Amino acid sequence: MDFELLSQLFESCLDADYREVEDGGSFAVVRDGELLYLFFEKSSGGEDWKNNLSYRAIDCDCEGEFYCHEGFLRVWRSVLPYIERQIQSPSVRRIVSVGYSHGAALALLCHSYIYSVRSDIRQDCYGFGFGCPRVIWGRVRDAGERWAQFYRISVAGDIVTGLPPKLFGYRHVGEAITLGKKGKYSGIDAHRPEIYSSELDKAANDLTKRQK
Repeated sequence: MDFELLSQLFESCLDADYREVEDGGSFAVVRDGELLYLFFEKSSGGEDWKNNLSYRAIDCDCEGEFYCHEGFLRVWRSVLPYIERQIQSPSVRRIVSVGYSHGAALALLCHSYIYSVRSDIRQDCYGFGFGCPRVIWGRVRDAGERWAQFYRISVAGDIVTGLPPKLFGYRHVGEAITLGKKGKYSGIDAHRPEIYSSELDKAANDLTKRQK
């Protein structure tokens, strides 16, 4: 994995110029020729936390045949009308979805939506969720394919990545990339953006040293 690229994506996610819409959804769109970047912001207010805690599992029939976290789905669907046209534009040939924390859950659902509606460019669509909570409930028939190019980047011990608990039926999907060592940080500290930035930089530097 290119940790320097991950670091750049994470910093871009933190610094994006977000637009806030209904139900607390915050997103940013960046177009670079045929490449479309979609960024989703971390929790930034009381409404976000209300949605974070709304973890009843409901049918996610628009983004695929599976059940998911009610609150995250509500926010994603409030954002979708504002970015749907860009996603479906024939001039877009590559899409990258990026989110942190609450935003990582939205990036995961966005990636699933792209998988459903842009089968023509699936191989060129990627998703990156930093500090991603569990979003999907129960089994998903095509999970291995649907989220094959979605990457969950987490600092070891990050408390948010363990929520909602497994015992409620929630599970992670996509490919996991873990930064740092278990026990290095408290569960809360491990979720802080400055810790993610530091561990991504460290991983990039370590990889550069090994390649020399």
